[in-house]
Amino acid sequence: MKNKNAYLIILIILLILVFFWSLGLGDVHISTKKIIEIFENQIFGTNYNISFTDKYVLLNIRLPRILCAMLVGASLSLCGAIFQAVLLNPLADSYTLGAASGAAFGATLAFVLNIFYLSIFSISLFAFFGALLSLAIVLYVAGFKSNLSSINLIISGIIVATIFSSAIALLDYLASKDVAYIIFWLMGSFDASNWQNIRILVVTLAIVLFFAFFWADELDIISLNELSAQSLGVNVVRVRFIALILATLLAAVCVSSSGIIGFIGLIVPHIVRFMIGPKNRWLAIHSVLLGAILLLIADTFSRSFSFQVPIGVLTGLIGGPFFLYIYKIKVKKFVSVG
Repeated sequence: MKNKNAYLIILIILLILVFFWSLGLGDVHISTKKIIEIFENQIFGTNYNISFTDKYVLLNIRLPRILCAMLVGASLSLCGAIFQAVLLNPLADSYTLGAASGAAFGATLAFVLNIFYLSIFSISLFAFFGALLSLAIVLYVAGFKSNLSSINLIISGIIVATIFSSAIALLDYLASKDVAYIIFWLMGSFDASNWQNIRILVVTLAIVLFFAFFWADELDIISLNELSAQSLGVNVVRVRFIALILATLLAAVCVSSSGIIGFIGLIVPHIVRFMIGPKNRWLAIHSVLLGAILLLIADTFSRSFSFQVPIGVLTGLIGGPFFLYIYKIKVKKFVSVG
């Protein structure tokens, strides 16, 4: 328990430090002292000598982008932790399950067809339906059993993701509008971050995090053994169904806000389990904090190069080898058991 609390405090301090570091970094350097003065001026009306440029860059450009990166990192990490717990599979996350590709297809469809009946919610809603469809196909093809095979899951995820990627390419080809923005957005980007996206992310993350806390004990039991969970009175079907729906919804909101950002949801829960163990209540909150820190660092580096690197490309380069490492361990276990 002491270690968990210690790690929690360390992660909170790290998040605050990275937040201020990222706010100050960019073409216009803003010192930490100046950042604090701008916040004091904004919140309490304190009178400081603040330049208009510093205030505008900080509050209208960097702050929405940084908050969006933190929320997406936190959300994708929580999605990964939930997917891995209910599917009993360490390789499960929104990217490997094809849910991210399905969400991107839904969001692209709404964008290309100009479907905005529900304002900004139209994109998130279509992304959610696309992610649900993709997840359903992957689980059906892989065989949705208590111990979902990692190999079947990955192969199914790759096939479904490829189909949806081809469908997105077809939509881009047929679209009459300039698709350069869509292509760049699909590679992962926080360039278009705004306060509306942030509000949607905050509300959805809060709902899913509440669920993860409320049913943490049930998730712990299901993670160990489905039969034992049923014998202890846990409604496995209901918990698993709601968990998958909520995690898919959260993943879809992330994709509609920032495009496809892979491997954060896969890597972070594994690092957290190594730090504090597998208890889902602690896993959820630590994953949220660590995911926010890692994606914020990655985004800060991606916008610090002379040319901007899509954040999805950066996380893919870092997360890909980690995914291969986990996959190799799983294959070794499979071979030794067989």
